[in-house]
Amino acid sequence: MALSIGIVGLPNVGKSTLFNALTKAQNAESANYAFCTIEPNKAVVPVPDVRLDKLSELVKPQRVQSSTVDFIDIAGLVAGASKGEGLGNKFLGNIRETQAILHVVRCFDNDDVIHVSNSVDPIRDIDIIETELILSDVQVLENRVERMAKQIKGDKSFGPKVEEGRKLLEFMNEGNQANTYDKLDTDIMDELLKDLRLITSKKVIYCANVDENGLTDDNDYVKSVMKLAEERGAAFVKISAKMEEELIGLEDEEYQDFLESYGVTESGLAKIIRTGFLTLGMISYFTAGVKEVRAWTINDGDKAPRAAAAIHTDFEKGFIRAEVIGYEDYVTHGTEAACRAAGVLRSEGKEYVFKDGDVVHFLFNV
Repeated sequence: MALSIGIVGLPNVGKSTLFNALTKAQNAESANYAFCTIEPNKAVVPVPDVRLDKLSELVKPQRVQSSTVDFIDIAGLVAGASKGEGLGNKFLGNIRETQAILHVVRCFDNDDVIHVSNSVDPIRDIDIIETELILSDVQVLENRVERMAKQIKGDKSFGPKVEEGRKLLEFMNEGNQANTYDKLDTDIMDELLKDLRLITSKKVIYCANVDENGLTDDNDYVKSVMKLAEERGAAFVKISAKMEEELIGLEDEEYQDFLESYGVTESGLAKIIRTGFLTLGMISYFTAGVKEVRAWTINDGDKAPRAAAAIHTDFEKGFIRAEVIGYEDYVTHGTEAACRAAGVLRSEGKEYVFKDGDVVHFLFNV
């Protein structure tokens, strides 16, 4: 399982700059005019995790494999995108498969960087994007409900789905996002949403993009986005995409020193990934052997067989037991053998719920 995040926002708010900073490569063109990003940009980014680094120091494996995050950056949307304005919403399909949305909002003044609305107003900008996402989802939902309605004659099981779909459609036509609908947790709606993958049904992380001066103090733009995120129970991060892009190519120590000179101790990538994991309820566990030390991403609350499936589905089917060492115990004792001798290696069965940082060896039947 890889965390996948779709990046949305108005043109020229720093989406492509952020994408470059996140991937530490100039994979997305950045320019001071609207619609410089045409085709969707995609990148698979390693998850930074100091625990993986520490385990690698102890085990000294042949290779190290991080968990990954898929980032997808699409062209900026504008008001009227659903009617074909700008580049329209032709690329929204590329982010329907993602698990979360990173909504980038410009929170700085700079006369040299144009704004499509000729002024900086984060709340207005958020409303424009969210309106276009709702309209796009409405089109998808309308088409699906219409198709299902035609299929009822041959299959009565479509009846309840059509009924629930029409209720959701009415709700969204009033300008509401799917994730605020109070009947999303029904079995029928859950099945419908899995099929439709509505963008506004996903978790949102609001990302305030500031200039270097905005890293230490929160300006009024940032405060307004923070307030909105809090009111909606959504996640929030603040970064300076331009500054982080300029750090590309620096050695890790220089990179960290530069961030700390601005009072920042965590990179934008780490902030976004950490927030994404928390927002979606994801954790990591590790396997550690001489051939490979590797991080695996699972859902918080997964039991041992399900966690084993992250490695291979055969591990879940043939699961016997898991030998588990807590990360801190592993670091304290230094090796698996020492952990076993100290009695901190545990044998866990099918009902064991994995914890973040567990170091694991699975036993299974082929």
